[in-house]
Parts: sequence; C-alpha cells; structure tokens
Amino acid sequence: MKKAIYPGSFDPVTFGHQDMIIRSAAIVDELIVGVLNNSAKNSLFSVDERVSMLKELTKDIPNVTVDSFDGLLVDYMRERGATLIVRGLRAVTDFEYELQIAQTNHVENPAVETIFLTTNLQYSYLSSSVVREFAAYGGDISKFVPPQFIDRIYAKYNIKK
Repeated sequence: MKKAIYPGSFDPVTFGHQDMIIRSAAIVDELIVGVLNNSAKNSLFSVDERVSMLKELTKDIPNVTVDSFDGLLVDYMRERGATLIVRGLRAVTDFEYELQIAQTNHVENPAVETIFLTTNLQYSYLSSSVVREFAAYGGDISKFVPPQFIDRIYAKYNIKK
C-alpha cells in the first residue's frame, strides 16, 4: 500500500494546494495532508483552523485524511507508516530547496522517498504568502482560494467584503 504525506503550512489553503491534493490522491492508496505546527512562524490561522479547512476541502476524497504534526517530518512518517512525501514545485528555485530537504530526509530514513509534482501552470505563481498579502490590503483573492474560505481569510484582517 502506498501511503504518502503531503506536508505544508497551508496558511491559508489555496487552489494550488487543492490541485496538488487531488492529483496526489489519484496516484497513492492513502494521502495524509500533514499540517505543520511551526511555532516559529506567525500564522494567520491556527493549526486547528487549517486542519478544519482542509478537512472541509477534502471531505469528498475518500483516500485523503488531514492531520497536524510538529517536529521532524521523518519522525511523523514513521508514526503514520508512510514512506512517500509529496511536494509541489512551482519554479526552479523551489527545486533547489526541495531537493536538499528530500535528500536530507532520505539520509535520515532511507525508506523515505519524495515525489515531486510540478504545479498546474495556472497556479505556478500562487503561494499562501501572495494570498495573505492581497487579503491584507482588501484585494480580490477569489482567483487564489476556494470560495468557502474567502470570508474567513478577510475576517482575519477585519475586512468585510
């Protein structure tokens, strides 16, 4: 059984994340969307809020579960019995960083493999940082995030649309 983890901060979840989840779920038996609890980052949404949004987003994909973790991804993978990491690549600059992390994870646990999926071209520019910046200034984020999350994002900035 191929069990993979798609890790990330998902702060907030974007159409790019949604696309990666759908495509990844189609190639593995079980996909765990792992929301990283990184206390060093000043997140817009709490871990519980991000997990809740992702559960809402993936409720109709039967082989996807959503969970949160902190610490090393390879340790979390051991706990969950997963051997594959799914990572999305938007640009060459992503590859350099992701390759280093993939190799480090493989050294730490040789059973761990990383699968890189290139981002759908229509989302190649998109990141959670872009969404946060647009939202903070009241910009239109409807092309960036699923519609059910738009008001929640604006609410974090006390913006009513």
